[in-house]
Amino acid sequence: MATFVSSSEDKAPNAKGARIELPEGYRPSADEEFMGPLQQEYFRRRLLDWKKEILSEAEGTLAVLQSEPLREPDLNDRASSETDWSIELRTRDRQRKLIAKIDAAIRRIDEGEYGYCEVTGEPISLGRLEARPIATMTLEAQERHERQEKVSRDD
Repeated sequence: MATFVSSSEDKAPNAKGARIELPEGYRPSADEEFMGPLQQEYFRRRLLDWKKEILSEAEGTLAVLQSEPLREPDLNDRASSETDWSIELRTRDRQRKLIAKIDAAIRRIDEGEYGYCEVTGEPISLGRLEARPIATMTLEAQERHERQEKVSRDD
């Protein structure tokens, strides 16, 4: 994921249209209001930067696909090329799904629901949100969910 960089000129409107300036090198901390305007803006920008990076990589993949012929004279080379492209396209498909999750997280920020567990309503830890900004559940709720999924699959 891209590292988040903020400058004094890096201002973006929040959900209410007001511009919020993040201090240089800002990182959310437990000492401040949970999901206050600074934290919301910080995560909004992180998500937008992540989405921009994914879209840029996808454009690069598309450009290479359009410019390079997939026809290799040697059968082994062709099979290797096709395998590489298959992996690349599967990666792009996963990233396409990730963009939908990023968009959903941005919507939750706009609606004031970001950072709270969709199951318990409790705040999701800042550490978890830093590691996975698209998280929708606390770690405990996610673990419960995965255990239930495993039990359902085993049945």
